[in-house]
Amino acid sequence: MNLSDRIPGFKSKDDRARYILAPERILLVRGEVENASSLLEKAVSQTPMKAALAGGKLVPPAILRNKSGQEKAGVLLDFGRELHGSFRFYAGVASLKSGERHAKVLVRLGESASEALTPFGVKNAGNDHALRDHVYTVPFMSATETGESGFRFAYIELQDEEGELPVQSAEATLIFYDMPETGVLHTSDPLVDKIYDTAAWTLRMNLQRYLWDGIKRDRLVWAGDLNTEVKTCLALFGDHPTLYRSLDYARDTTPEGGWMNGYSSYSMWWVICQYDLYLATGNMDYLKTQKKALKGILRGIAEYIAPDGREELPPYRFMDWPNLANAEATHAGLQGLLRLGYLRGEALMEALGDPETASFCREKAALLARHKPDPARSKQAASFLALADLGDPGTLYREVIGPGGAKGYSTFLGYYTLKAAALAGEYDAALKTMKDYWGGMIQMGATSFFEDFDIDWMENSFGIDSLPVEGKHDLHGDFGGYCYRNFRHSLCHGWASGPVPYLQETLLGVAFLEPGGKKVRIAPHLSGLAFAEGSVPTPYGVIRVRHEATPDGVRSEISLPEGVEAAEE
Repeated sequence: MNLSDRIPGFKSKDDRARYILAPERILLVRGEVENASSLLEKAVSQTPMKAALAGGKLVPPAILRNKSGQEKAGVLLDFGRELHGSFRFYAGVASLKSGERHAKVLVRLGESASEALTPFGVKNAGNDHALRDHVYTVPFMSATETGESGFRFAYIELQDEEGELPVQSAEATLIFYDMPETGVLHTSDPLVDKIYDTAAWTLRMNLQRYLWDGIKRDRLVWAGDLNTEVKTCLALFGDHPTLYRSLDYARDTTPEGGWMNGYSSYSMWWVICQYDLYLATGNMDYLKTQKKALKGILRGIAEYIAPDGREELPPYRFMDWPNLANAEATHAGLQGLLRLGYLRGEALMEALGDPETASFCREKAALLARHKPDPARSKQAASFLALADLGDPGTLYREVIGPGGAKGYSTFLGYYTLKAAALAGEYDAALKTMKDYWGGMIQMGATSFFEDFDIDWMENSFGIDSLPVEGKHDLHGDFGGYCYRNFRHSLCHGWASGPVPYLQETLLGVAFLEPGGKKVRIAPHLSGLAFAEGSVPTPYGVIRVRHEATPDGVRSEISLPEGVEAAEE
């Protein structure tokens, strides 16, 4: 008998890994703290009697000591990178003036150093989705652990007016799927490699039992936000059960006749996600289970296409946050999104052997092609128009997408904006823009990519891994809008991981032409790099490529698994 059979109420096994991490540095000490550096020791995860055991030696505890009228004792810890998990600290015997053996300790988690130092309610710092700012009652000889959230920094502060508390050790529990990345990239440009790896880490943190939008906020399944996350997961790992769970969850929690997540556009995004999943995996058994929902969405959305081909989706009308107040741009973006969705729907219905619905999708795509709106200066809207063949890609690039470089990009639709630039043949410019935009976040201390980012925020701002600097802007606390104002802004959002699939498709040049990667096209664009090498997962195995720039062009070494065919150029 399995152990699970003997446990009443057993639901499922948590198949994620849990790693225990020590902090990498102390960024700030407030008040009177003795032996603060002891918290950097890799102490064992056990409440000790007198001193912590680390590396076979005894380490004296850090002692937080408060005296009346003096600044409270506190320590700001940096774990070195954004992570999903919890924070725990081990306390010894509290010595308080009141005689109590229970101390009050503030724990505040932050994705930035400044967030971890900012009290609840200031600059929109809060506890939405996960408890991040809380005063714990800490017993003597105890281990106190927070709930799960996304953070890099942890601030602990003794709250009692007088007394002291020995903290034997502090640690973070990293919770994620511990599996190798089969989709890897290495190039001659260290920044490109770092962008790829940071985007991969961003996805890894959000790939939990469901595929979340953010690990601090939102720890939710959003059907539209899923699209780039699905593409990145497939590019890194290939098939993964979380993809199916998440897409099914979005479907099953949508009321009959309703819109996914309440957004009319998100139902079409779900269709596009199904296409991307099928193209990468060729999983027909799963696709068959989606047929009813796919048909319902494709026929339901058609009611909101006017006779002249203009999309007229009802509220809530959403393309992305930076364009929310730009009604013209939102319309243009949704026009392109719907046409892309019907083109994808046609391919899915043909695969499912439903020629009637495939023909319906083809007719709606043709109808939508009759209306070609102005992108209203929006790079995202212009990108959708280009990718949906509702405008000349070169013209849209020259007039809208290209000017200003990274100015006007959004993390949500960054993948599509890069793809539109590539469609216009602007591979070199797209790579430079990617380095300016995603590289700009890294320059400001990012170890994961943000919910939104504007490169103008960088001017006279201190980084997220720095203490506040007088006279400078707080990149995390002073910017943002809509639902992500100030510290509510998520600094680890899966939809920002677009460089992973984009770089696979352009630098490595691998594009799937048939479901499951049975046939692929390999056409690299090195954009001035000396070399690019890596691998792309398929259901048949891993495609491995290496491309080197030579005076005569590009020399390639390509290894295809059995069952995968490369299309002839």
